[in-house]
Formats: sequence, C-alpha cells, structure tokens
Amino acid sequence: MTLSNLAESLDRYTYADYLAWDDKVRYELIYGEAYMMSSPSTWHQDMSISLGSQLWNFFQGKPCRPYTAPIDVRLFPQKDNTDNTVVQPDLLVVCDTSKIAAEGIIGAPDFIIEILSPGTKMCELNVKWDLYLKAGVREYWIVGKESVIKLVNVNGNWDEFVLYIKDTESREPVTIFDGCVLKLSAA
Repeated sequence: MTLSNLAESLDRYTYADYLAWDDKVRYELIYGEAYMMSSPSTWHQDMSISLGSQLWNFFQGKPCRPYTAPIDVRLFPQKDNTDNTVVQPDLLVVCDTSKIAAEGIIGAPDFIIEILSPGTKMCELNVKWDLYLKAGVREYWIVGKESVIKLVNVNGNWDEFVLYIKDTESREPVTIFDGCVLKLSAA
C-alpha cells in the first residue's frame, strides 16, 4: 500500500466498524467518515414529537411505516457490511416493508424529515442533500425554526420548494402521500 493510499484509508469506516463501536455515542457514517451526533434542543424535540405523531396517526392501518430517530438507515447496504453510509434521520417513512429489519432500515426510505440544529445545519444542507437524492429518497424536508425546504425527487433531480413558516397554523402536504398534510409548528 502506498503512502497516499494509506492516508486515504485513515479514518474511513464501514458498517462492520460501526457495529463494533460500543462507546454509547451516537454517530452517523457518511461515505466512511464518522460524525458524532449531539443531543437535540428542546425545540428540535418538540418539532420531532409533533411531526412524528402526525405521521404515526396518518399511517395507522396503511402499509407505509413511520419511524423516528434514533434508527439506523443503511442507504447503500452491502451483504458483507462493507457499506460506508449509515444515517439517522429525525423522521422517516418506509413503504417497502422488505427494507424494514430488526437492526434498522436497509435501503432508502420514501420520505425523510431532518430537523435543523445549529450543529447539524451544514451537514443536512450540503452532504445529505446529495446523499438522499443519490440513494433514491422520494421526498426530503429540511425543517428549521423559520423555514422549511421541501425537496421532491423528480426523475433523479430535486424539485425544490422553500416554505416560510409565518404562524402556528402553517400546514403543508407531503407530495408523495395523498391526503398527508403536516402542521409545521411544534405548538
């Protein structure tokens, strides 16, 4: 192995490595790089509970299943666990039940919501934007205190909508699920 190959391989991890970590710290693994996750703010938790409850209620008796963090999502799974991307979206919905396993989600969810926190803003806006598109996520929302970015996968490209939340009654339909409308406030 050359020195440049060695340098490139340093600090690059696989799902097998991720499974061996036992330090009680939550991580996401993105293209082999480990990102430590901090505890969310109370606003983040309030928003997660509000949106998660709405999704849970909407999908009762339907084949799609909503989940909340922490749950491992292997976007590009390999049978030998050499895949190098494991994320933990704040909220997600999976319609293909073959992707649901005891240890988490194996493959791209249909719908993902990431709720912004100061420490995660750049990762969600830059890295995950492309990552989720490449994986085949059908709809992706980035929810912040002041605005929501709604992205719908149209033929392998994001069709972007920026929504500004002006009051506690703001509501927005989930494009890929007929009849699913989410209230965009934690109040």
